[in-house]
Amino acid sequence: MAFTLHMNSLAFALTVFGNKLTASVFQFYYVKLFLNHYHISESWFSFAQVVYLVWNAVNDPLFAYWQDNSQIRIFRSRRLAIVYGAPLFSICFLLPWFPWGNYHDNSWLVGVHLTVSLCAYDTLFTFVLLAHCAMYAEISSKHEDRLRLTKYCQVASVLGATSVMGAEFVSSSLEDFRAFQMFCLVLALVSWLAMHYTGRNVVTMYDSVPIDDAAPDTSDSMSKSSATRPRAWTQFKQIVCEKNFLSFVTMNFCQILHTTYEANFLAIFADLLIPSSDLPPRARRMLYGSAFVLPQVLVLMLGPVAGKVGYYKVVLYSFILKIFSGVAMFVIGQTHTWILAVFFLIDMCVPDAIFSFFNLPLSDIIDYDKDKYNRRTPISSSVFGYNALFTKAAASVAPMVILNALNRYGYQTLMLQDTTPNHHTDTDSMEQLHKVMFLLACCIPIVIGCVQMLVWYPFSIRKSHIVIPKHIES
Repeated sequence: MAFTLHMNSLAFALTVFGNKLTASVFQFYYVKLFLNHYHISESWFSFAQVVYLVWNAVNDPLFAYWQDNSQIRIFRSRRLAIVYGAPLFSICFLLPWFPWGNYHDNSWLVGVHLTVSLCAYDTLFTFVLLAHCAMYAEISSKHEDRLRLTKYCQVASVLGATSVMGAEFVSSSLEDFRAFQMFCLVLALVSWLAMHYTGRNVVTMYDSVPIDDAAPDTSDSMSKSSATRPRAWTQFKQIVCEKNFLSFVTMNFCQILHTTYEANFLAIFADLLIPSSDLPPRARRMLYGSAFVLPQVLVLMLGPVAGKVGYYKVVLYSFILKIFSGVAMFVIGQTHTWILAVFFLIDMCVPDAIFSFFNLPLSDIIDYDKDKYNRRTPISSSVFGYNALFTKAAASVAPMVILNALNRYGYQTLMLQDTTPNHHTDTDSMEQLHKVMFLLACCIPIVIGCVQMLVWYPFSIRKSHIVIPKHIES
């Protein structure tokens, strides 16, 4: 039977493609760029991450509540939010790659640059992707349709994730910074066009509901006759007091902590722990590029498994693999550099691939909330927004904690020495730093995996992959 494109799924997936093009490059390069090229101080780096953390905590529930309750069309309409947010999103992606001045004489300037770049990028990331995530739950309530969306999104992610490999070869791992800047300009343009197509063409179940009628009801479970609009605090309590939501966000926080650490520090750890004599530059670029492409391929392979046994077991087994790989690598030791390279690849690919399935449990939580409180339309943006409120802080915590641990063993001092002529590297200090890096690389997946197993076990929505009668159309 000939394959037929599902145009609505394709339209939805193009925003994933556009976001993956830019997000992969942003996450992989911004820490390395500001630490090793702009030479930002740890104090300014931590300041920027703290501001970013606070702004993350504010903007996600704020935008979520506006998108679910506002009468302003650009907020209430998922499609308009993407159409008008996409060009600004692309512009904000470009902010880190163009220096604002002489950072050697103005150390504060690079700190302000990082702070503005992170906050501006996250603002538009939240505004556009929150509307897009809400669409996921609103396109269809059928598990098989959501799995199809996931498959299309993963194909889009595979294509978008090649941006890191492209950047590595075009810029020779940032050695040709001008070429890297030009490459990012092209990525920004393509990303905007892809998202614009989504905003103009995707269709949801609630597009025919007028804006005034789509504002969610407050159906209090104690009084079904109440039809007043829910207050933000009431809605917040209804969502965050649900045990499945609490179980999910705790697990998700740990997952974001892990994936952020890998995305930000893979190149830094691998550059120091794996010498060029063992892993040539071309193979190293392939390693870094494939670390963003292979997770998306893995999701395509796991899609049928999730459809058969459910995402709950797939997620649970990934935690077991994470713990086992960390223990095995620690036992093998850091001298086996090719095995270490494979370990880095597994430790990045598996968590990143599993993270792609997290829209499924969140969508089930949205459906459960809608049924429990008898809402006319789901409060999708609010659920995604409150999830982000508790989890996106991990994106700031991970780089701060890892950098602080590395600097206790002289990481930034050694990196600054490398930029000075006729420098002499302290061999003992470098060996100590290598040991700390290897210990972190092994212990992080073990500790995070154990915590995730404990908090994920109570999650009780486990059978949404089973087709039930309400999904049968006459």
